[in-house]
Amino acid sequence: MRMLAFEVLRAVDERDAYANLVLPPLLRKAREKEGFEARDAALATELVYGTLRRQGTYDAIIAACVDRPLREVDPPVLDVLSLGAHQLLGTRIPPHAAVSATVELARAVLGEGRAKFVNAVLRKITRQDLDAWLAEVAPPYEKDAEDHLAVMHSHPRWVVSALWDALGGGRAGIEALLAADNERPEVTLVARPGRIGVEELAGAAETEPGRWSPYALRLAEGGEPGAIESVRDGRAGVQDEGSQLVAIALANVPLEGPDTRWLDGCAGPGGKAALLGALAAGRGAALLASEKQPHRARLVERALAGNPGPYQVIAADGTRPPWREGSFDRVLVDVPCSGLGALRRRPEARWRRRPEDLDGFGPLQRGLLTEALKAVRVGGVVGYATCSPHLAETRVVVDDVLKKHGGGELVDARPYFPGVDALGDGPDVQLWPHLHGTDAMYLALIRRTA
Repeated sequence: MRMLAFEVLRAVDERDAYANLVLPPLLRKAREKEGFEARDAALATELVYGTLRRQGTYDAIIAACVDRPLREVDPPVLDVLSLGAHQLLGTRIPPHAAVSATVELARAVLGEGRAKFVNAVLRKITRQDLDAWLAEVAPPYEKDAEDHLAVMHSHPRWVVSALWDALGGGRAGIEALLAADNERPEVTLVARPGRIGVEELAGAAETEPGRWSPYALRLAEGGEPGAIESVRDGRAGVQDEGSQLVAIALANVPLEGPDTRWLDGCAGPGGKAALLGALAAGRGAALLASEKQPHRARLVERALAGNPGPYQVIAADGTRPPWREGSFDRVLVDVPCSGLGALRRRPEARWRRRPEDLDGFGPLQRGLLTEALKAVRVGGVVGYATCSPHLAETRVVVDDVLKKHGGGELVDARPYFPGVDALGDGPDVQLWPHLHGTDAMYLALIRRTA
């Protein structure tokens, strides 16, 4: 279990891999060849994700236990130390067992000499529990609020600042949001309308109803989506409720005139396109799903296969589109972004992203929204979506495009999230993990006026 977790952490560090892509095939291999049981897989998963989520906190604690700057500790050694720290401070594994097993791992992957170093550091960590360590290594809130929150909740300082700006309010809200980012998210299924009903999907697995989406079901803890036939054949899928709500909201905005041509302009990997395609089919509309990267376009084709209505998937650049201006009645652009709204699912992203990354995303986001507004007919609606609450990727982009190009007006999106509370002042909608139990999805609805 610990060796498998170490392999995942090394892949994340060395190859910029994502744990949610690396871990599942390793677990399957371990089940087939090593007889891994469900509890073994659960522990390996907890070790990987718990260590990645709390990396910033553990780095601060480890730094207090070593006699050199942390940057001088070899990355593989630091990964082993972080795994040990998580077992000691973030799980119920007895301290002696956590130290012993981690030192054995160190001997196997680092050698005897560095295993002794690991042993010494871990024994220092056992001196006190997590709360006591946090009291020692986190600066006082009154002295430096952002740095305090960064250490306490294991987020880079710049991410804390950006999330706080987007959220607004005082200390309680930002602490609740950061804490929610460190919780393991539920697995949410979507029953694609016209292909499978919610009741039928519910009968195929142990589930609970979704909180907001009429097509959502929450899978019981430990449930395996890949074991459900309707997920395997595409009638249902795995999709966060925030993503479902964005697609549903765009589909439900009233239009005057024709409503037969829909576009998903950034369709990869296909989750929203599959739901949009199903909703379009129920209205007698056709969906064009466009994705720039050919390999992602193939994922979209797979997600849409079997859709009950007409659709087409193409590989095209949404900033230089092949379609004519005014070709569509509804357009969704779920633009590439920093992903700060999905830190629950991809905890490594918080350590991988840098503030300067936003400089690269901004022009692309503006270009995609500009072309989306050209693609929709007068009277049609564009949905601009991101899985980031960062203001530079949400309201700033929308305001800039509308000021520069004109011809569009914001539609109040809140009525198209029925039953969802805490949606703010509008007209756009920002969902939050701590308030809605979803990823931090953003949606602005814009009607083309000229």
